[in-house]
Amino acid sequence: MAVCARLCGVGPARGCRRRGAAREQRRGAADSEPDTDTDPEEAGGGGVTEDDEAAERIEGGRPLPPSIEAGPAGRAPLSLLELPPELLVQIFGSLPGTDLPSLARVCTTFRRILRTDTIWRRRCREEYGVCENLRKLEITGVSCRDVYAKLLHRYRHILGLWQPDIGPYGGLLNVVVDGLFIIGWMYLPPHDPHVDDPMRFKPLFRIHLMERKCATVECMYGHKGPHNGHIQIVKKDEFSTKCNQTDHHRMSGGRQEEFRTWLREEWGRTLEDIFHEHMQELILMKFIYTSQYDNCLTYRRIYLPPSSPEDLIQPGLFKGTYGSHGLEIVMLSFHGKKAKGTKITGDPNIPAGQQTVEIDLAHPLQLPDIENLRDFSELSRIVLEVQEQVRREEQEREQQQEEEEEHSQQAASQPASPLGGEGAEGEETAAGAEGTTQDKAPASQPFVLPMGVISRNEDYPRTCRVCFYGTGLIAGHGFTSPERTPGVFVLFDDDRFGFIWLELKSFSLYSRIKVSFQNAQAPSREAFDEMLKNIQSLAT
Repeated sequence: MAVCARLCGVGPARGCRRRGAAREQRRGAADSEPDTDTDPEEAGGGGVTEDDEAAERIEGGRPLPPSIEAGPAGRAPLSLLELPPELLVQIFGSLPGTDLPSLARVCTTFRRILRTDTIWRRRCREEYGVCENLRKLEITGVSCRDVYAKLLHRYRHILGLWQPDIGPYGGLLNVVVDGLFIIGWMYLPPHDPHVDDPMRFKPLFRIHLMERKCATVECMYGHKGPHNGHIQIVKKDEFSTKCNQTDHHRMSGGRQEEFRTWLREEWGRTLEDIFHEHMQELILMKFIYTSQYDNCLTYRRIYLPPSSPEDLIQPGLFKGTYGSHGLEIVMLSFHGKKAKGTKITGDPNIPAGQQTVEIDLAHPLQLPDIENLRDFSELSRIVLEVQEQVRREEQEREQQQEEEEEHSQQAASQPASPLGGEGAEGEETAAGAEGTTQDKAPASQPFVLPMGVISRNEDYPRTCRVCFYGTGLIAGHGFTSPERTPGVFVLFDDDRFGFIWLELKSFSLYSRIKVSFQNAQAPSREAFDEMLKNIQSLAT
C-alpha cells in the first residue's frame, strides 16, 4: 500500500508530497484523502458510475480518446492517478480480491474506481469460477461486489471436502460454488454391490444472495423443499450446520414412511427384499442412528492424498464392498514402502477414520498358477510364509536399532571417526532390489478367487497386474477387540483393486471415484499426514 501511496502522490513520504504538489492542486484535496477500511464489502460503494462506462469502452475494444493516452504535455504518466479510469479498471481487476480493500484505503479516487462492477465480475469468475451472466444481478439490485464480498469471500473457508461427524458412519461432503449458489453435496456410494457405478449425491444445504443485506442459508434435508438454516464456522478446518425448521424433515406417514423412503434412497430396495436377518438389523440401526443428526451436523476438513511418480497407482478415493455393511468410501494413500486405505465412511465394526487395509509394497506375492490358485489352502500357505518373513525382518530391524543406539552411546565418549558409505549403499541396494522385483512382475496374469472365498460382486476382473502382502483391520461390533490380520492386495488396473481377507474368507472389490474435486488438495504432505492422524484419533 505504501508503494501505491507514493505512486499516487499521497502517503507519509515528504518528498513524495512535494513532488505531487502541483498534481494535488489540479485534482483537489479529495483525491488524496486516505481511507482506512479493509473489508471487501467496503472496497467501493454500490451503484454504477462513469467509471463503469469507461470500463465498457475497454471491454468493447474501442480505442481510448487521444486526450487520455498520455499525461499532461504529452509526457508519460508519473503516477497511477494520471492513468485513465479504463486502465485502472483493468489493472485493479487483475489483482486478487483480498488485496482490493487495502487498495481502497489509498485514496478516494481508487475507492471510487473500485465501485466498478467490472472489477468484481472478473474476480468472481477467475477466483471462484462463476461463469453466469452477472449483469442480470443488476435487476435485483445485487452487485458483483456484493456476490464476492457477502457470499464467495465470506464462505470461502468452507469450500472443499469434509467428513461429517455421524458416529461410526462418517460421510463425504463436497462444498462447491454452483452458479450463484454455494452448495454442500453429500456423496453416497452406488447401491450395493454395483461398485463400478457412479457416485450418487444429494444437497444438504445451500447459500445464496437474494438481497444486498446478507447471504441466506437454507437446509435442503427432507422432501419439502429448502427451508431456514444456519452455518457456523467453529474453527479452522471445522464448521457446523443447523436446521431451524426440522418439521420440514418429517413425513406425514410418520417414522415408518420415513424409514421406507430412506431405505429406497440408501439401498435401492425395500425391507421385504432383504432376507438376511443380520443385514436387516444393521440397516435399521443405521437409520435410527443417522436420523439423530438431521438437524445439526459438524464437519471436519479432509484432503485428497498427494501423489508422486513412484506411487503404484494414482492415490485417491475409492468405493469398496464390505459385506452386509454395503459399499463404503476408502481413501488410498502411499507412504514410502507402505500404502494405506483409510475409511471415509464406516460401520459399527470398523468406524470411519480407521485404517481398513495396509499394503506392504516391499513384499510382492507371486501367485500360483490358476488351478492351484483355486485352492484356498495353497494361497493361505503363501501368505503366511510372507507374514513370518515380515515378522522376522521386523525383529531384525528392532535388534539392529538397539545395536546402533548402543554403538552411538559408545561413540559419543570417543573421538569422532570418518563416516563410511556402507549404510547409504545398503539402502540403495535394497531399493534397487525392490524395484527389480516389481519390474519382473508380469504386465498381467490370470486371477480367480479361491474356492470358499465370499465376494459380494462376482463380476470382478479375471486378470491382475501384481499382488502384495497386506493386513486388514477386523473387529467386533462397537470396534471391540480390533486386530490386523493377513491378506492379499490385488491390483487389477489403474482404477480397481481388491483385498482378500484370509481370516474372514472374504473378498472386497474397490473402484475409483471418478469425480474432479476442487479445493481439496493438501497444502503439504505434513498437513495430509496430520489430517489422517486426526480423523483416526476421533474415530478411536
